[in-house]
Amino acid sequence: MIAIPLSHEAQRMRRIALGDLVYRSAKNYGERNAVVDGALHLSYAELDARSSKCAHHLIERVGQGKQIGMLCANSADMLVAVNAIHKSGNVWVPVNIKLEPQTIDYILRHAEVSCVVVDEAIRTQAGMAPLLAALAVPLVVTMGETADPAATTLEQAQQGRSAQLPEIEIDEREAALLMYTSGTTGHPKGVVHSHLSVYSAIMGNIANFGLTHEDAITGLLPLFHCAQHVLAASACAIGASMVLARAFIPGEVARLVTEEKVTVFVGLPMMYAALLADKTYATPDYATMRLCVYAMAPMPQPLIQAIAAKMAPHILLATGQTEIYPITMSFDPLANPGRDANYWGLSGLACETAIMDDDGRLLPPGEVGEIVHRGPNVMLGYFKDPQATAAAQKFGWHHTGDLGMFDSGGQMLFLDRKKDMIKTGGENVASVKVEAAILAHPAVAAVAVLGLPHPRWSEAVCAFVVRKPGASCDEEAIVEHCRNRLGGFEVPKAIRFVDALPSTATGKIQKHLLRQEHKHFWDGMPA
Repeated sequence: MIAIPLSHEAQRMRRIALGDLVYRSAKNYGERNAVVDGALHLSYAELDARSSKCAHHLIERVGQGKQIGMLCANSADMLVAVNAIHKSGNVWVPVNIKLEPQTIDYILRHAEVSCVVVDEAIRTQAGMAPLLAALAVPLVVTMGETADPAATTLEQAQQGRSAQLPEIEIDEREAALLMYTSGTTGHPKGVVHSHLSVYSAIMGNIANFGLTHEDAITGLLPLFHCAQHVLAASACAIGASMVLARAFIPGEVARLVTEEKVTVFVGLPMMYAALLADKTYATPDYATMRLCVYAMAPMPQPLIQAIAAKMAPHILLATGQTEIYPITMSFDPLANPGRDANYWGLSGLACETAIMDDDGRLLPPGEVGEIVHRGPNVMLGYFKDPQATAAAQKFGWHHTGDLGMFDSGGQMLFLDRKKDMIKTGGENVASVKVEAAILAHPAVAAVAVLGLPHPRWSEAVCAFVVRKPGASCDEEAIVEHCRNRLGGFEVPKAIRFVDALPSTATGKIQKHLLRQEHKHFWDGMPA
């Protein structure tokens, strides 16, 4: 075995560090837009200089190797601060700003943060100021001035400091970020990723999406989520522009895409549907757009065709998890017209995918099991939770909790979350299969299907349906529609129409909330 000790200079020469990405792109594309945030167009030279100045402030104030919390909405300031944290050798802890204060408090305390970066508008929300005061850590306030005399604004953090990249040691396997899961079954779990794991995902995304420095990519999803963060980091690595939106307003997004000549659009299926239906911006121009990426939910075939006709010739589904940085798999629906909306396709460049049974045996095509991955984009583990880490990485693979199978062509078919598979009358029903069938109805905008406790069937298939604006359909119409597309045991035994479905900040439907709210749905009803 060959062993070559590396000096500090040799280690620095070879290092992989997320803070180096903007530094390198500034050298190559200094005057190119790095971030578009409303009227603000921040160049790579400016993003590099601002983030380095703020990094020096963080090193002076909290040192290195500390967790730094972040409570920010999408903005150029947020990207300056994220890059500053990485450049300072500290650990970025993004927090979902839509969570209730008690959960935010739990995350910041569990993460043991030594500093918090927070938008002033968020700092002043009800319950937030006393929460942050009780933490008793330094605050860096973004998005304007602050009324808190003890806090430092982002602008103040940069004043009088060097714009040069801090010369500090960063190991590629050190923690770079601590990102918390949604916590659907208890407290959120903290997912620890290294510089190397995120960097691996970034390189895979650049290859999978064919990104270049000439691209302009949308930033519509929250940057505190892994999907949008890795897109921003991928854009930063290749010298592309990130075009941010503070909120998804279809007409405003259409204008932004047109004026900034967006080439890569990334959004949820509901965003595409709303954008194509919008009439408030009269002259959308998608001529520069080359790729549309969607995630979080299946895309109905009519919507895919509409996107191909009106927006971009190339469409991809991308998958991933907080625990295994996106993307893990991608699917090209236009190249696979015979495969339905629940296909996930092929593995991304950074990871390997397999199907595994409960005993750790890898299964051949055609057999159903858990979707597992391995590769450099897998998390280091769950923070302060070795048991959960061991369970997630059993048999040397990352366990997703998703059920699927490879078809004879090597494409992955997603069947359901393990916990969402419905067991009814001795049969297994994949909720996503029923959802795909209902989504094909022209009056349906969104749907969630789940199994609710039933005295006869053990669980009964139930669908919660959101109609499209102005559309009309009743329960009988949906059931009849399903009978023509599903087996008898898969057809919902109840349809309930709702105005909206509970969802996370990134649009993922929260079935656990529906399941809890309607757990007594069948009580007292005839079996």
